[in-house]
Amino acid sequence: MFFHRKEPMIPIEVRKPNPVFAQFLLQQFGGATGELTAALQYWVQAFHCPKPGIRELLQDVALEEFGHLEMVGKLIEEHTREQKEVVSDLEMAPIFAIRGRGPHLVDEGGVAWTAAYINEGGDVVRDLRADIAAEAGARETYEILLDRAPDAGTKKVLHYLLTREIAHTNMFMRALESLGKLTEPVFGNVKPDESVNIYYHLSANGAPKRGPWNQEPEFKYVADPVKLLESHELVGASGKVA
Repeated sequence: MFFHRKEPMIPIEVRKPNPVFAQFLLQQFGGATGELTAALQYWVQAFHCPKPGIRELLQDVALEEFGHLEMVGKLIEEHTREQKEVVSDLEMAPIFAIRGRGPHLVDEGGVAWTAAYINEGGDVVRDLRADIAAEAGARETYEILLDRAPDAGTKKVLHYLLTREIAHTNMFMRALESLGKLTEPVFGNVKPDESVNIYYHLSANGAPKRGPWNQEPEFKYVADPVKLLESHELVGASGKVA
């Protein structure tokens, strides 16, 4: 059972409408990284999450994202509200000139929202990692929108929404940590084979770049995998690089 409260999480105040900016805001309403995508993604994930606490986390964040969707929709509504001085601006934002004022389930380029944006797969670790990536994508979009925001009221709302993306990322990371999977790359039921710790250097130009992602003792660095490929000995019978 759901109840809708008319008050947004923070007040929405736009003193000077800007339909051109409203078209950018459509990314967070009907776009791939938008609030509708996040809300439905977390909500669906919750149904197949076996951990009661994490299931509740996903449900709570999903409902908050629906609230964020409403806030973005109200921003778009305010930036496209009818005023004589913005008629010419509406012509510069063809989506609203054609479809009418207010939010629509399209992104800033007019591409319709699709359920293909939703990333859910049935494994709680996999889903939480996808959620962290989703929050990062939304945060990046809000940073771009903040840089373009034409008025203080809009900036305040966008800053709040960006902050909540960071908060959700923290929550998902702590949930992963509770499962012992925050830094553990392996999840699922199939044990990896012996190649799990091998780094193949496959970049031909310039000197190799070394870092913690390809250094011992965690990784065995193979400087010339072509020779091993030609000898059909990429991984030896002992499980070590031949």
